Amino acid sequence: MTISLSILEQSIQPHDFDLKDVLTETVALAQLAESLHFKRFWVAEHHNMASAAGSAPEILLAYLAAKTEKIQLASGGVMLQHYSPFKVVEQFNTLNNLADGRISLGVGKAPGGLQSSTQALQEGFASDIAPSFEEKLATLTHFTRHDFVEGHPYADLKAQPDVGTPLPLYLLGGSVTSAILAAELGINFVYAHFINGDDTLLKDVHTAYHQHFTGDTPNFQLASVYALASSKAAAEKLITVGKGFRVVSADGKKLNLNTREQVDSYVATLDQSYEVIQQQAGRFVGTPAAVLQQLHDFHTTYGINDFIAVTPIEDAAAKRSSITALGALLPQLKILEKVV
Repeated sequence: MTISLSILEQSIQPHDFDLKDVLTETVALAQLAESLHFKRFWVAEHHNMASAAGSAPEILLAYLAAKTEKIQLASGGVMLQHYSPFKVVEQFNTLNNLADGRISLGVGKAPGGLQSSTQALQEGFASDIAPSFEEKLATLTHFTRHDFVEGHPYADLKAQPDVGTPLPLYLLGGSVTSAILAAELGINFVYAHFINGDDTLLKDVHTAYHQHFTGDTPNFQLASVYALASSKAAAEKLITVGKGFRVVSADGKKLNLNTREQVDSYVATLDQSYEVIQQQAGRFVGTPAAVLQQLHDFHTTYGINDFIAVTPIEDAAAKRSSITALGALLPQLKILEKVV
């Protein structure tokens, strides 16, 4: 199997940029990733975050498709709880048709923001009868495959334009439950290692996905924090995030947050007890040689072939330099895959 590297760009404002320039930089990063032969460029969905410009991945992907030529593009991911599965598949079928098959649909369970943005996104929905995320994901999967059971209300409904082959579909998640959900639907899974780098959890999620997989070929991808520089110390200085937080409320709802300020804002809206759990991000940080060794270790330990880089570096020039250094490892990964 080919070892590949991809980029997941969250379109967060660098300290030396105006927010209006962030999406322009995202386009430039996609073009850089294409020139370096990364496999795929993913874009995220966040809402009501002052420093985040990536609120509409389906719009951004259309623009990126027009500004690139060969690189695969994907949402990382559409926050499906807010939307109609039918409409989402229509959007991505349209994108995939226009982009000559370069588009993949990644979806996530998280809200992509705090309670106020969720309320605004879901305004007018009948929440007491709304389908669960699991039901929505199953419906979306059937729309991409045209395989509703006979007699289903949507059995004769097609999301147009019909591109002829199933739209590549990924679930992004960070738990055993999410891994099993993806596996039982027979779809690809991206593990959010950049949120929680716990080795035991990674092993459990990886095992659960492969044990429950019902499709033809399981595809487990690892999304981690990356920073490359001339020394370990220099690479460490580039990273401004490392620890995140998970808030687990009494009703079982879980939400991952990046800062203590976000935690304080969120828990102030809760009318039930909760637990705040601090998490350490999974990271590939250091010199190019050290990161190459880490990639080799994860490939041999887990059989992972697809690695996705999240690069939360505030300085735009340093971020480009880190991505360029990572791209320079691709020829060595080609050699690795032949000897492993």
